[in-house]
Amino acid sequence: MKLVMIALAGSMLAVIPSLALAQQSLTGTIITVDRISGTIGIRQAQSGTVGAGGGGATEQQYKAPDGVLDKFHAGDKVTYSASETGGKKTITKIENE
Repeated sequence: MKLVMIALAGSMLAVIPSLALAQQSLTGTIITVDRISGTIGIRQAQSGTVGAGGGGATEQQYKAPDGVLDKFHAGDKVTYSASETGGKKTITKIENE
């Protein structure tokens, strides 16, 4: 019984950080808006000092909720939150900066 409780406590500690990460606000620039497929491409803003990264920022594709794509255009700087369910990344909140 004691071993089961330890295993349960350990699994809870592994889940809590991933939940916190899913709710973290990110910033980036909209690269593409695909109204037909309902997706939006965002390049996440680099953190750190200038020149420290090597310019490795990549574009991530997200499924957007209904009605969101009409409000945004390529080049817009945004703050957003996203979640991943079943391998699909979905925007949960997005605002212009």
